[in-house]
Amino acid sequence: MTAYSHLLTDKSDLGHTRIETGETPQAGPGEIMVKLDRFSLTTNNITYAAFGDAMQYWYFFPTGQDGWGHMPVWGFADIVASDIAGLEVGERFYGYFPIASHFVMRPERITQRGFYDGAEHRRGLVSAYNQYTRCSEDAVYQPDREAFQALYRPLFITSFMLADFLEDNGCFGARQLIVSSASSKTAYGTAFCLSEDRIPSIALTSRRNTDYVAGLGCYDSVADYGDVESLDAGIPAIYVDFSGDNALRARIHEHFGDNLLHDCFAGSAATTDYISKQDIPGPKPVAYFAPNQIKKRNADWGGAEVTRRYNAAESAFFSHLETAEPSWMTLDVQRGFDAAQAVIKDLATNGGDPATGHIIEL
Repeated sequence: MTAYSHLLTDKSDLGHTRIETGETPQAGPGEIMVKLDRFSLTTNNITYAAFGDAMQYWYFFPTGQDGWGHMPVWGFADIVASDIAGLEVGERFYGYFPIASHFVMRPERITQRGFYDGAEHRRGLVSAYNQYTRCSEDAVYQPDREAFQALYRPLFITSFMLADFLEDNGCFGARQLIVSSASSKTAYGTAFCLSEDRIPSIALTSRRNTDYVAGLGCYDSVADYGDVESLDAGIPAIYVDFSGDNALRARIHEHFGDNLLHDCFAGSAATTDYISKQDIPGPKPVAYFAPNQIKKRNADWGGAEVTRRYNAAESAFFSHLETAEPSWMTLDVQRGFDAAQAVIKDLATNGGDPATGHIIEL
């Protein structure tokens, strides 16, 4: 029997993981088994774990063990067992997986493009995470870009739809855009996607990252967190928060007061706390959820047009990453579950290096 391994995350200490091995689960009638080959690890995965209960991320891949969860990752897997027509052994798919050597799924809604996992426990969860894309039919897929796709597609769809959400709402009438954790991959992707006639953007980042963020070339100005009170509070602003830092949010609200027109909570790179209730002036923080904007645009434009626009933006972004000078990111490719443990611990403890993209191969 082929050895099975999976990595479990301590829900009370996200940097603490353990590896378990055992017999490989077998696919039954109407099921397939895939073997996970390559996946990315970013602070986005730590966010999934941090909000695992609040936003149901732990529910996709239950472990059956109290206090321990499967941290979701985005990557590539190959079918190793299937008796389902249209899903052949050896086919490669991109999607949302547990950190495990093998994974059994129950495909439904099978098309040329791919399928959805119809496992009973996933039916009530966000469908975007249940979709698996056949690489041979993916208009943007290129084998030598798999690392970029694993790292950025799960983030870039958020970036693309967030930029669209802001423009769809006229940036809520603001005349300047303030972005926290501006070095994060999702923030950078959002800035890249905003139209050229967007309102001026101000990148907020840590002092150690100011030069790096300035070098990205997608923000109009850069300030470190200590300089918030020097920003021009006379210009109506929108705050797009990728940090989740409550103290920073309070400072921004107090500084801008009524000139802060919208507070968009888009992620949590600096904390594992969900939006907490704060007695602060200005608008109540509103969580941004990409599937809501996707649903709206599917109704506005139709699914095919949403896909076309997204594919064009993603292709342009990947080309930008390949040709950027200086290089925006260094790929760190490591092998095995032990390597995944080390990367997760660093991301959970230190937040990682924005200039490094972590890829794990099994």
